[in-house]
Amino acid sequence: MRILQLGLLVALASGVSAILIYIVGVSNQYDRLRVTEDDLNALRALQSGFKKCVETTQIIFEKHSQCGSELAVCDMIVVLVIKLHIAIVDSNGLGLQALISQDFCQVKIQYPSDTVSKWSDPETGEPEGLSFDFNLCEAAATWEQVRNSSTILTKEFIDALPNGWEEYAWRRINKGIQLDQCKNRTLCMEKLSSVLPETPPFVPRQFGRCAVIGNSGDLLKTKFGEEIDGYDAVVRENGAPIQNYTQYVGRKSTFRLLNRGSAKALDKVAELDETKKEVLIIKTTIHDIMNKMIREIPIRNQVYLMLGTSFGSSAKGTGLKALEFALSICDTVDMYGFTVDPGYKEWTRYFSESRKGHTPLHGRAYYQMMECLGIIKIHSPMRADFSRRVNYLPNKSTLDAARIASEKLLRRAGAGTNDKFGACSIMNKGQKGKFPTIPGLHEPAVNHQRYVEGASMYPLERNTGHGMLCVLP
Repeated sequence: MRILQLGLLVALASGVSAILIYIVGVSNQYDRLRVTEDDLNALRALQSGFKKCVETTQIIFEKHSQCGSELAVCDMIVVLVIKLHIAIVDSNGLGLQALISQDFCQVKIQYPSDTVSKWSDPETGEPEGLSFDFNLCEAAATWEQVRNSSTILTKEFIDALPNGWEEYAWRRINKGIQLDQCKNRTLCMEKLSSVLPETPPFVPRQFGRCAVIGNSGDLLKTKFGEEIDGYDAVVRENGAPIQNYTQYVGRKSTFRLLNRGSAKALDKVAELDETKKEVLIIKTTIHDIMNKMIREIPIRNQVYLMLGTSFGSSAKGTGLKALEFALSICDTVDMYGFTVDPGYKEWTRYFSESRKGHTPLHGRAYYQMMECLGIIKIHSPMRADFSRRVNYLPNKSTLDAARIASEKLLRRAGAGTNDKFGACSIMNKGQKGKFPTIPGLHEPAVNHQRYVEGASMYPLERNTGHGMLCVLP
């Protein structure tokens, strides 16, 4: 009887202990996610500076020879220009306006009422609007995660996912009837073998200064070519040519992001690169036709599939994926050929007639948000000065504090902790010495590798809390 009583007491004690541990854990988690006044102040500062950055107008007046000694006349002209609100050079927002509310995260970027909307919703026929809602908290938290992620699909990522081959891998392959959700794993591996490295071929901050080149016809208005060739790495899109346009778009090409259509014409895209050193990144699935080209033509360029991040309300398209890829491997990223300056009448390409399907106003507004968060820098005909200073950018301490607050508000995985692996929803042990030796890594890349102890981190698509999959060496 005493043994039964003792057992009952032990069971009760264990139950009480478990309840206490649970309560303490929940309490600690609540405290960790509790948004403090300091957090709110950081978001207020971010939002206030953002509004100023988008709307800042910088009047630049050069004394031309006809002014001579009549400086008073020139000064009067400057005063008149300011009074009439005419922006000769609009250094940041190019006429856009940022509207903020009591919500610490939400902002609205609005175009002038006389802006011409050239694109319509293909389903409703409604023209593209002139104002767009964005979430600064989502942007600050998500892009910081991108900076620390590997965005290339690898075998170790699929292997580490629960049921990775059955539930994930087959979706990244042109699904033939034989695949049957990769129940024939050998066949699935064979189809992916030409584009699936064992481990990440690139690491965060591997490159210093990078440029992402879009396809806008605005590139023909300014000769950016020599400037673009000065970057450590250059990322281009789809089948955009270089030959015959080098004075405008440069010669250098390190990476090229391809959508579904361009991937099916992989052989034609590969011909754009005479060096055969350009790395081709496919943002869609691997197709049988693409596999055949890689093996039989053959395609000598390295070819990889991109592992994507979900951006919620952001702009869409290859351009955003190109920026995502660049930000995952570069210290700083500048963009060319994505934007159209005020007064444009149509969206054009620098090498061909424009196609339907783009939403230039939405994209331009989102990229303006990215610039005013200090994530990228935009270059365009009206912003052609390479040394142009973007005004009212958040400093590192403000941005870090706002990001931490954002992660709490959004209930992101790992929010409120100092654990570098706190956002890792899935942890896995990789192969010993799995990371390839990359010669010439500069200090920021080396420091990052030391900080994460050589782990590779991958964003988990459509994951609650935007968790990550982390593979430790």
